[in-house]
Amino acid sequence: MDIFNDILNLRFIDYLDVVLVALLLYYLYKLVKGTVAINIFLGIIIIYGAWKLTEFLNMELLSGIFGGFMKVGIIALIVVFQPEIRKFLLMVGSTNFGKRVSFLQRFKSDSANTTDIEAVVAACNKMSMSKTGALIVFENNNNLDFLLSSGDEMNIKVTQPIIESIFFKNSPLHDGAIIISDNIVKATRVILPVNNEKNIPQRFGLRHRAAIGITEKTDALALAVSEETGHISYFKDGEFVVFEDSNQLTSLIKKDLV
Repeated sequence: MDIFNDILNLRFIDYLDVVLVALLLYYLYKLVKGTVAINIFLGIIIIYGAWKLTEFLNMELLSGIFGGFMKVGIIALIVVFQPEIRKFLLMVGSTNFGKRVSFLQRFKSDSANTTDIEAVVAACNKMSMSKTGALIVFENNNNLDFLLSSGDEMNIKVTQPIIESIFFKNSPLHDGAIIISDNIVKATRVILPVNNEKNIPQRFGLRHRAAIGITEKTDALALAVSEETGHISYFKDGEFVVFEDSNQLTSLIKKDLV
């Protein structure tokens, strides 16, 4: 009965507090989902729980060890989660609010990204057959407008012929990457940040390093078509994503693109 009365006596600010915490947890989940960071996060929670348990049981030696670890935990978190923290701050600072009318729309099935993924994948398959190099970046929550000045701003509806014509070897637009957002090619010939730290097989070139760089620094997704082999590569969170065929690739992109 007392609990029921407490619920009735909650203020508006208390409800707002709960909503904000839920929103924060939602963003944190999106940040670490599918990465090794979530395992590290769970490890920290376990150590924190062990610390409180040893404190409760008056186990001074173990409590002191765990307590010392937790005292330097902030520094350790900054070092270990440096890429994730950078991505989280970028997510908070550059979220495309124009693409999200309301918070509730995130949970509606009809609020998915409108990009014609089938057309993009079909274009990649065609370019793969002719060994035409291509680099396609899908804008997600993080706004990529800061990259537009490095290329040519566009406003072209996504279709298979458009994608193929952009990357045609004699086209003046084929160098660099294109950025796609909500079925619109926002820019062509975009210069992306290149990752030089991660070791990747020598058969992969600058396109693949650029795809790793942009998906590592933001929550964008990227497709790269190798000019040497025609192989299509899909990137998310700075990593290669393995897929079996075009249907699975299409499904993966639709799932990852919110």
